[in-house]
Amino acid sequence: MTYADAGVDITSGDRAKQRIKYLAQKTFTRNVLGEIGGFGGLFKLDTARYKQPVLVSSADGVGTKLKVAFELGIHHTVGADLVNHCVNDIAVQGASPLFFLDYLATGKLDGAVTEKIVSGLADACRANGCALIGGETAQMPGFYANGEYDLAGFIVGIVEKDKLITGAGIQAGDVLIGLPSTGLHTNGYSLARKLFFEVAGYKADQYVNALKEKAGAALMKVHRSYLNVIKKLTANEHVTGMAHITGGGITENLPRVLPKNISAVVELGSWPVLPIFEHLQELGRVPQEEMLRTFNMGIGLICVVPADKFKRVKSTLERANEKFYVIGRTVKGERKVIYQ
Repeated sequence: MTYADAGVDITSGDRAKQRIKYLAQKTFTRNVLGEIGGFGGLFKLDTARYKQPVLVSSADGVGTKLKVAFELGIHHTVGADLVNHCVNDIAVQGASPLFFLDYLATGKLDGAVTEKIVSGLADACRANGCALIGGETAQMPGFYANGEYDLAGFIVGIVEKDKLITGAGIQAGDVLIGLPSTGLHTNGYSLARKLFFEVAGYKADQYVNALKEKAGAALMKVHRSYLNVIKKLTANEHVTGMAHITGGGITENLPRVLPKNISAVVELGSWPVLPIFEHLQELGRVPQEEMLRTFNMGIGLICVVPADKFKRVKSTLERANEKFYVIGRTVKGERKVIYQ
């Protein structure tokens, strides 16, 4: 018997790797050493630019949003979902992305699908200024259903130590500024899929009047990158803390940047909740508390700004044509979110 008899086609895997190698190489910067295919990706740091460089890393996945991608046959955008999610996670700490690695696992490798996924990864890496320097493509027959795969990634960025944004400087009276999301981003899909496809009985290609678009299109909106606007906000050190609103919603993510003696008062109704969240809540009669700790509810990034710097931050956002909402303030108290 051969490995192919067990369901793993090494030859097909090698062909797929050759097809995607050029996609990754298009993201390379002068700091990338070697080529795709080595035992490890090599990246040279420009340490002369930094006095005390700090590497910031994050790993994440796309989650069950992939189930919607499988049904629709859309495989390019999930790469952008993954890269943008990871970029945001390090950008809120002040870091600029350097390089990215992906992990793609499937039951049987489909070269065309793999190329679409990696093309999405590469496009997003270029848009965020980081290099796709490697990864892992695994064939695992019997582990994944036919036509399905899992996708995860790992990112590394860099920041000067004294430019790190940790939230330590947050004080009572600071202003909370929320930047809009494009949709669910990459979180809450297990509940969203259950409500859409089981409770409501929608098909992915079915038009939903309440959303004014097809169900699948509403769920597949790409997770937004906030890197460019974050760079503008941090250039003048006007932001003391930032929270990427991912799994756990505002309820669990905002406290991650708050000092122990500070609470965040978030004013419900201070930003427009996207129609998809209102429809999901209606379909399942989901309690408001559950919605707020599962979905981003239309806010993908929260910046904490000292009150005396708010006007300057407001001006920066307006010049960048960036929509934003003042959604609350910080107060003394236990580290948590208080909704009003």
